[in-house]
Amino acid sequence: MNALTLFSFAIVAFIGIATPGPTVLLALTNGSRVGVRRACAGIAGAVASDFILIGAVAVGLGALLAASEFWFSVVKWIGVAYLAYLGLMLLRSSGSIDLATSADGKDGSRQPHALFLKSFLVAITNPKGYLFFSAFLPQFVVPSAPQLPQYLTLALTFAMLDVLIMLAYASAGSQAMCFLKRSGALWLDRICGGALLSLAGALALYRRAGP
Repeated sequence: MNALTLFSFAIVAFIGIATPGPTVLLALTNGSRVGVRRACAGIAGAVASDFILIGAVAVGLGALLAASEFWFSVVKWIGVAYLAYLGLMLLRSSGSIDLATSADGKDGSRQPHALFLKSFLVAITNPKGYLFFSAFLPQFVVPSAPQLPQYLTLALTFAMLDVLIMLAYASAGSQAMCFLKRSGALWLDRICGGALLSLAGALALYRRAGP
């Protein structure tokens, strides 16, 4: 793998990550609810999932989901249910601008381990991630060269871009709280919740490509 190949991968990966999806929406809402520093726990969860997804593709799990309707459906419907649950929770929230519960630690959903797990599960239960990496990564891997170092390089590059982009989303959410009143914060939760429900609906309608 040469520098030009890696740069091309980085450009395509940047576009793919920056396009609003479940994990970046969670970074935005986490930034608005608990601030950038504590939102880093959720970002760490998403990055951990990057390594697992790419590792799974490297050992052939993505190909299994592409070939098996049963396992594809299992992963898909778990992802649909979890995205819908998160969307409904945001729609029912009282507004991100009230951070009192997160400050005194009484709200378990805003604790670092909960934020980590939430982002991790959103990514790991989305079969589109496995299929995307299965179709995307091999184009940048030289078959005649050792595979492990190449996949590791791609994983590290993707993870670094993921961190930078999600930090930008979390910062945007945090900064928005400086200008929004409670009603505005409530609408931010509503918009993000509606977006997550829309993504759940899109995933429910998603079909793997035929053989």
